[in-house]
Amino acid sequence: MKEKIKVLFICLGNICRSPAAQGAFENLVKKQNKEHLFEIDSCGTSGYHDGELPDPRTRKVALNRGIHLTHRSRKLRRIDLIDFDYLLVMDENNFQEVMSLTTEESIRKKVFKFASFRTEIGPDIVPDPYYGGESDFEKVQDLVEDCSVGFLKYLGV
Repeated sequence: MKEKIKVLFICLGNICRSPAAQGAFENLVKKQNKEHLFEIDSCGTSGYHDGELPDPRTRKVALNRGIHLTHRSRKLRRIDLIDFDYLLVMDENNFQEVMSLTTEESIRKKVFKFASFRTEIGPDIVPDPYYGGESDFEKVQDLVEDCSVGFLKYLGV
């Protein structure tokens, strides 16, 4: 049997954007009966929120779309760079942080800005909604759902 495609979503604290992206992508592959093809996780470049559930606003917006976010925040580990096939970061700071952890080209080739997979033209970052209102969380959810579609199309599975 073919090994699963391992996808890791990465933001700063792993309570807003990366769990939203993880949930959106899991929901998409489930709807398409492709969950058996993937191992999906998320983490943060910081350990500020280790062990916490996603931000209540992130969970509320996702739940309104039928997505239950139960992931517990964790910090990016060095082994993640090796274990995962795709390291999908949310913004330029996350990108630079992950790139700074390795000089190995084989790992650097696995790092992508998740918003580069958006289906419409726009910035290649997923903005951090943490200091914003519920509408900012809605916009992030819309974007990560759209990027999930583009990423799955990119994978061609």
